[in-house]
Amino acid sequence: MALPSLSLPKRWHSASVWLLYVVGLAPAAWYFYLGATNQLGADPVKTFELFLGLWALRFLILTLAVSPARDLLGWNYLRYRRALGLLCFYYVVMHFAVYMVLDQALDIAAVVDDVMKRPFIMFGMAGLVLLVPLAVTSNNLSIRKLGSKWNWLHKLIYIIAACGAVHFALSTKILDLEQYIYVGLIILMILYRSYRPIARSRKRAAQGRQRGAAAAV
Repeated sequence: MALPSLSLPKRWHSASVWLLYVVGLAPAAWYFYLGATNQLGADPVKTFELFLGLWALRFLILTLAVSPARDLLGWNYLRYRRALGLLCFYYVVMHFAVYMVLDQALDIAAVVDDVMKRPFIMFGMAGLVLLVPLAVTSNNLSIRKLGSKWNWLHKLIYIIAACGAVHFALSTKILDLEQYIYVGLIILMILYRSYRPIARSRKRAAQGRQRGAAAAV
């Protein structure tokens, strides 16, 4: 049985998507203001970098949660999935920009050395690289041109999610409760995606047996 969900009139759908972008980017704007006014503590660069990374992870989890929410709860928010995915991408890019510009001062050699020596940086970079083609093809023109290949391409989101989870988990020596929650949610989403084709296959097989039994009567 589907649980109640917020359903807007169709005429408000487009406006609600743009509102999601505005609300989604508001935390970044707020923290940028805090940084510009010297209100981010003793290490503002690291604080800002971590904050942007956390919001990237949150939007990644929300993006992954759209399909399970529809399948299990009856909440159909597919129209927001593209915006959530792009917000994830924007926060990853901002997270990387702070690391590259403010933390490493555009020192390419230092960044390459960091990637080679620190596995969590390597996983973070891999996630960013894989996100780029998804963001570039997140438009109706790409969907029409790529056809079925678009769906296969966008399944990279689960590899990206795994990279994000490892990046976040390895970023500190000791995992805290927040990290366990985020990593656990990502693992659940990936496991659900892996089980989903099996569940659909079993459902089709059960429906086929029911039709066969009905025809035999």
